[in-house]
Amino acid sequence: MSDPQITVEVVFAKPGEQVLEQLRVPADATVEAAIRRSGILERFPEIDLGANKVGIFGKATKLGEGLHDGDRIEIYRPLIADPKEARKKRAAEGKAMKKGARDKAPG
Repeated sequence: MSDPQITVEVVFAKPGEQVLEQLRVPADATVEAAIRRSGILERFPEIDLGANKVGIFGKATKLGEGLHDGDRIEIYRPLIADPKEARKKRAAEGKAMKKGARDKAPG
């Protein structure tokens, strides 16, 4: 009797390149086992499972989490900027532009 298998996808993206690997894994496989089996770690040696966060369908999860048939495992890259700080900076730049536009008299 063979072990039951499920189909999952492992995805990773970086600027200019996206990879989606679909594979069959044992029904009791973990997120980490599926990532290792996918071959993505060999293709992208910069991925460090100790540092890169992972998720299933956009929801953060742990490497030891179990899988369900059809799951999409995502490997996230580290953020290069704090989203809150970037938002504050854009807001400040927008206010400065609007203020400057008001100060100019027409014609």
